[in-house]
Amino acid sequence: MIEVQQLTKRYGPFTAVNDVSFKVERGEILGFLGPNGAGKTTTMRVLTGYMPPTEGRAIVAGYDILEQPLEAKRRTGYLPETPPLYPEMTVRDYLNFVSKIRGVPRSERKTRVDYVMDRTRIADMARRHCGKLSKGYRQRVGLAQALLHNPEVLILDEPTAGLDPKQIIETRQLIKELRGDHTVILSTHILPEVSATCQRVVIINKGRVVAVDTPDNLTSRLRGSETLYVQVDSMGVDAKTALEAIPGVTHVALSDTSGAATGFEINSEMGRDVRRQLSSTIVTRGWGLLELRPLRMSLEDVFLHLTTEDVAAPEAAVELANE
Repeated sequence: MIEVQQLTKRYGPFTAVNDVSFKVERGEILGFLGPNGAGKTTTMRVLTGYMPPTEGRAIVAGYDILEQPLEAKRRTGYLPETPPLYPEMTVRDYLNFVSKIRGVPRSERKTRVDYVMDRTRIADMARRHCGKLSKGYRQRVGLAQALLHNPEVLILDEPTAGLDPKQIIETRQLIKELRGDHTVILSTHILPEVSATCQRVVIINKGRVVAVDTPDNLTSRLRGSETLYVQVDSMGVDAKTALEAIPGVTHVALSDTSGAATGFEINSEMGRDVRRQLSSTIVTRGWGLLELRPLRMSLEDVFLHLTTEDVAAPEAAVELANE
């Protein structure tokens, strides 16, 4: 549905986006992450036809954004970071205006306006002037205008910025409900939002893609192994040696102690599940198995690992982006 091939955007000597490539499948929600200045908004502006690329190409809903820009734009809904509202218009008048310029048939305009106001929960603001709306309501009106012409592709830049916790939950649920009917690219700085709504993630840093994968795969692959946390009551016996002897276990490290309980971080070979052997060994020796759970990097850890210059390993980043 969306295919970006070696996209580059330069402003004079400054390269904002450098050789970016990724795909978004039909009906998928893709999270687009990166620190400030990484090139996220520039990439979105290129995809929506707001500005041309310096090099490379992008295909949106089957149409090349340079060769067939109008067809690509007709099939795209865009919510920029600052919603494009006219402050002197009421919410309903504004959405009616957008429906006209978006080519919604006259007979369907009222139905579509009512539908998007209901979905984004702004119907009670229909007669309020856009200039008098709170930031949260302005954001929701911006989302409504992006949905108005029922586009195949939605590009959302920080869609929950300025919303209160209840509105954030409602907007996340709305975005999840759009999956399947729409293909969505979601840019956000709120990492739990990505875990809650997105099927795959693109992480961009300094204009380059450094990772493309599912959130779950990213959090596990960067460790290079399967990691478990186990807490045992070994009755004063050193359990580390016994745990290290289990087939498939590659490393055992002391994590914490609390009274008679001792916690260990246990690494195992990739793809090998050693939980059954761990629990069997502990129970057979008469020890108490107090806790056993997977231990993975959080998405925040992954983000920092890939976007902090002193931490990220370029070879690992390239490998993640290419797989």
